[in-house]
Amino acid sequence: MPDERLIFKADLLRRYDLSGPRYTSYPTAPQFKPDFGPAHFREYARRSNIANRPLSLYCHVPFCFSPCFYCGCTRLITRDTTRGRHYVKRLLQELRLYQSLISPEREVVQLHLGGGTPNFLGVRDLEELMDGMKQAFRLSSRRERDFSIEIDPRHMPEGYASALTHLGFNRVSLGVQDLDSQVQRAVNRVQGIDETLDVIDACRDSGVRSVNIDLIYGLPKQTPDAFRRTLRMVMSARPDRLAVYAYAHLPALFKGQRRIKSDELPGPEARLELLRLAIEELGASGYRYIGLDHFALPTDDLVQAKEGDGLQRNFMGYTTHSDTDLLGLGMSAISHLGDSFSQNHRDLMSWEEAVNADRLPVWRGLALSEDDCIRSAVIGQLMCQGAVDVCAIEQRHHIDFALYFRDALVRLSTHVNDGLIRIEPKRIVVTTAGQMLARSVAMCFDRYLSNKDGTPSSSHYSKLI
Repeated sequence: MPDERLIFKADLLRRYDLSGPRYTSYPTAPQFKPDFGPAHFREYARRSNIANRPLSLYCHVPFCFSPCFYCGCTRLITRDTTRGRHYVKRLLQELRLYQSLISPEREVVQLHLGGGTPNFLGVRDLEELMDGMKQAFRLSSRRERDFSIEIDPRHMPEGYASALTHLGFNRVSLGVQDLDSQVQRAVNRVQGIDETLDVIDACRDSGVRSVNIDLIYGLPKQTPDAFRRTLRMVMSARPDRLAVYAYAHLPALFKGQRRIKSDELPGPEARLELLRLAIEELGASGYRYIGLDHFALPTDDLVQAKEGDGLQRNFMGYTTHSDTDLLGLGMSAISHLGDSFSQNHRDLMSWEEAVNADRLPVWRGLALSEDDCIRSAVIGQLMCQGAVDVCAIEQRHHIDFALYFRDALVRLSTHVNDGLIRIEPKRIVVTTAGQMLARSVAMCFDRYLSNKDGTPSSSHYSKLI
């Protein structure tokens, strides 16, 4: 495994700061096709039962009480909590559709509620949802299970944290983004420091094993001094994990972002300074770099998984469960069963209509080709372990690596010359200088990026930095 310490080279980051996929999957979601439907899903579910891998469940809760202007997630703004209750009823109907397709012997070792704002759901609704999941699937009771939920600290009633642990959740992820009041007003997410720290304490007091905090750099009105204060206040609570995301300003795709004033956004040099600050502050406080924009304390499971080559990326981010099939529940959710991807309808009405009619709510998907599987294995190793085991790829897929990837190796020559990777006889290794640019290295193996230099022609992707 490469050294987890990061080397910050502003000139290289500046030069490689193009647009590209985040590789939570390969092929990425823009490649999904509408001709992949319920019949395809059923067939891949059957095949995945034969393989009998453990399961990961992702459940999308789309509702939010108010809009955060930076957000690019699939969400619906409402203060009517009865909509959450109705949504849970539909989720239970969807669960029953999958219950007949997924073997009851398969253990669910990972479960994640994302959004939106999952704690939009009241305790009673959450209890009903978890009871339905227990009836439909064999939820793991082992300590190693990873049952997590995303939390908006602004909407955390007293006793909610205790209810979460009672229902089996052992991880929480708190959206914070920035604690500076000017930044918060600019993005319409005003959130007190004390209420955030109080929620962390409540979760830990109730027995939550791991706390993650999400921050964003590149937001309007962010300054290095203020962002340093945010970092230090957050680190004073010693969260087990931290994600420091780069804000992707794509107002043509996300309507809410049109309310952000472009002239208030940090420029390229200022963004690099914010990133440098995050890397230095987190490193000085003992956090290890996991990959992309994730950091964790040395005792966290993610660090252990990376050191043991058990780390994986999927639509929930980095995970310690490397050999599972993923089943997505709710509107817009994505499944990864065997060599296939599928996505539910992105709009609430279409998803509800399908579920109410006892139809699988599959909107689009993709059956992976042999080439997709080979490239997925390479890109997965780069994003998770920071190195490609050439011998393992050749033996597993029966290829001559140098011949099969001759075009990719040509594209990688620039990365070699810039010291971002090292090509050894049987390994390709991302160097300490290249770890922040692993996405750029992975792009060299992506056959769907149509430009001759290996860069994407699609506007779907955010900048690398």
